[in-house]
Amino acid sequence: MGTLTLSKKLKEKLSEADRRRVIEMAWDDKTSFEDIAINYDYNEKEVVHLMRKNLKRESYKKWRQRVSGRKSKHFKKLQAHA
Repeated sequence: MGTLTLSKKLKEKLSEADRRRVIEMAWDDKTSFEDIAINYDYNEKEVVHLMRKNLKRESYKKWRQRVSGRKSKHFKKLQAHA
């Protein structure tokens, strides 16, 4: 059995409704990547990949700029500054 690529894993792992919900949660500044991982078993790398595949190029770029290094998207960073 070969290893699954990240794209295939993402397609097999989520229903359409769950995929939309993960995108919605990722777009929300108050939802951390850890919250998404707890609810959908998606790590940050998988969320980034999902967003890249499902958003328009400019929307993805704006999202990445907004969430890169943001404390609220990284629960551990948020806790360190509390």
